Amino acid sequence: MKYMLLKTYSATAHCDIPIAEWAPEDIMAHIEFQRALSAELAKSGELISAQGLAGPDEARIVSSDGRSAPVVTDGPFPETKEFLAGYWLVDVDSPERALEIAAQASAGPGPGGKPVGEYIEVRAVMSAPTVDQ
Repeated sequence: MKYMLLKTYSATAHCDIPIAEWAPEDIMAHIEFQRALSAELAKSGELISAQGLAGPDEARIVSSDGRSAPVVTDGPFPETKEFLAGYWLVDVDSPERALEIAAQASAGPGPGGKPVGEYIEVRAVMSAPTVDQ
């Protein structure tokens, strides 16, 4: 069963300090935690892919009617301080295992090494219907 674990960057009840304001050693500890988790999942054979994403200031919105040139803009973005910061794509034996990995990811270290409590959205990856369905 494949699941996308979406890492949302936002203030949480556990940490309301923006990462840009963390001490450099806390940022590095958080990044090392992410790398270690990905390495652990790769070793277990559960990791398909994991990546961090650029911030919303580098995102672009594309729309097209299929006939004329696509429209590319740098917004609109919702009025929120939350944004998609990265993801893990995993292939696990059960939904419970996907939730377990998400909980582990959520507890990554923040300022002073305290768990951040990040929001991790867990979504099943759907397969496309076959021709005979």
